[in-house]
Amino acid sequence: MLRLDKYLADMGTGTRSQVKQMINKGRVSVNGTKILRPEYKVDPGKDAVEADGSRIGYTDFEYYMLHKPAGYVSATEDRQEKTVLNLITGKSRKDLFPVGRLDKDTEGLLLITNDGELAHRLLSPRRHVDKTYLVHLDLPAEHKDAEAFRRGLDIGDEKPTLPARLEMEQNGDGREVRVTIREGRFHQIKRMFEALGKHVVYLKRLSMGSLYLDGTLPPGAYRPLTKEELERLREDATGKKSSII
Repeated sequence: MLRLDKYLADMGTGTRSQVKQMINKGRVSVNGTKILRPEYKVDPGKDAVEADGSRIGYTDFEYYMLHKPAGYVSATEDRQEKTVLNLITGKSRKDLFPVGRLDKDTEGLLLITNDGELAHRLLSPRRHVDKTYLVHLDLPAEHKDAEAFRRGLDIGDEKPTLPARLEMEQNGDGREVRVTIREGRFHQIKRMFEALGKHVVYLKRLSMGSLYLDGTLPPGAYRPLTKEELERLREDATGKKSSII
């Protein structure tokens, strides 16, 4: 059961104070009956809630795949920068957040949800959920770099990085590679290449666990996860799948 004002605020009808005013003015009904008390309890699975004559349905969790463009920060709010949530237009929920962080200049796959438990499990170091990136370098990668990634690198932290996979793109000059890591340290991929004397000039996340960026989504676009994608992602979060590295 939920308070009526929380129900409406969760679904983006307004702020908590705004929906209280709506209720007090008789603009909200439950099962056809006008309700004047913000603390009135409703059952999201059974009760029909309307505000100004429009039905307000309730969903516990929402999941979106976003193709993050460069120029946006992975945060719920920022006083100076545009956030990835600014791209989720037309969505009513006020409790959405990005799962993990991509640097401002990094593009690619970003999961947006309000499911805190799933996010925690996907980001937990114990789960070792693989994340794959497309990387452009200023200098060609070499086979010895791939071996260094496989062993783990000292990037100035207390511990070396966990083993990672570095793959050269076929028929390329070594400047375009794919990297798969099992961690999410600050600027990790950039720092790993810096430890090898190379500079990352472009970075794009392609996948997180079983979730792959939809190739039809242009930068800045998003869509809900499919049922199958969500089921596989929940399996990733259990930690039962073995790492591909």
